[in-house]
Amino acid sequence: MPHKVNNKQELELFFCHNWNEINAWIDQAQSELPQPVTSSVDVRESKTKFAPVDQNMYPAGFNNLCSKDLLHCGDHFKEKFDQIKPNLKRIGLLPESHTKNKYYLDHLHHLKSSVEMAETEVVLFSPDPNLFAEVSGNVVELESFSGYKIIVHRAQVQDGEFISCDPKLKFDFELILLNNDQSIPLDLDWKTIKTPVYPSPYAGWYKRQKIHHFKCYHETANRFCEHFGINPDLIQARFSSMDNVDFSTKEGLDELGKEVDKLLVTLPEGSSVFVKASQGTYGMGISVVSSGEEIISMNRKIRNKMDVGKGNLKFTSVLIQEGIETIVKYDDAPAEVTIYLINGRSSGGFIRTNPLKGTQANLNSQGMIYQKLCLSDIKQDCDHTIKEAVYSVIARLSTLAASYEMKELMELK
Repeated sequence: MPHKVNNKQELELFFCHNWNEINAWIDQAQSELPQPVTSSVDVRESKTKFAPVDQNMYPAGFNNLCSKDLLHCGDHFKEKFDQIKPNLKRIGLLPESHTKNKYYLDHLHHLKSSVEMAETEVVLFSPDPNLFAEVSGNVVELESFSGYKIIVHRAQVQDGEFISCDPKLKFDFELILLNNDQSIPLDLDWKTIKTPVYPSPYAGWYKRQKIHHFKCYHETANRFCEHFGINPDLIQARFSSMDNVDFSTKEGLDELGKEVDKLLVTLPEGSSVFVKASQGTYGMGISVVSSGEEIISMNRKIRNKMDVGKGNLKFTSVLIQEGIETIVKYDDAPAEVTIYLINGRSSGGFIRTNPLKGTQANLNSQGMIYQKLCLSDIKQDCDHTIKEAVYSVIARLSTLAASYEMKELMELK
């Protein structure tokens, strides 16, 4: 069946000149599903396509967004909170526990500030005893890379509510904003928590799988492309998957090598493949290879990196994904775009560049540098933001796919 949009240039023009209709289609699909309050999507652009290569529901880079976009984040938070409970005033922000990452603390400051722009009061808290291991009281005071003061209060659960361990402080949260991806789940029975929690705690990496996300994205992208007459290969990377892999013992590596070669046969000559841990985050558990033999002959150092991730989470399932060779450059270094979304709406972004890597490499690794990318000015028929418009739509489609994922995970809780 012939498509109305057959190549990358036609895709860019179509997104630019049909911006309102495209976003209305996504809005309608989103209205029927639970939305992750926060999410981020990494988008790669090659000579022939745009494709999402990662999606996160608990992003940790609000410090990399431009000031103008952060204001719009506040507006989008307010829109979401009003849907949940009009005039909502008090929010608990539950962060990660890796307090030694001062850039993450910068992120927490900007995330908290954006939520406060939604006319709310925000309190940072955590029930994780590890966060308070080096303090004697019920508060940990931290300083971010940029010098912001971050205060996190120790919490416990009582009668289905998070309460402060300091009897003088009343939480009285009306909503919990979760910014902890739970690679290792928090020691909580989320079913007993009465306060609404967003994004859903059941979508943490202890349950979620990249494999399932990209299956959902494949279905979502195909429906979108069928509706608008677009060649679906223009907005997605090809992939396959494999379970029961053990990089430590080498179990399954021969079969994984064969899967890599099977995918490479379908790609242009000289292509590479990303082999990703299905539950990996923070750029961990990723190898870029150009043949199955590279998998079979992996040395111990690389296998150790592929074996466990954040929180010593053991990886046993992998996503085998077409490597999208980036044509985006910043200061002559290869780059990729990350879009941040609030309530499924593109709200900001940045460019991740890495002068230590090549155009086919994993850029989310040592040497990466962030450059701000403002999205606030995108509108229909605005040619100077045509690329940003495409990145925004791809990110929205990826987050729509994540909504289908989240719905299934919540039903399985």
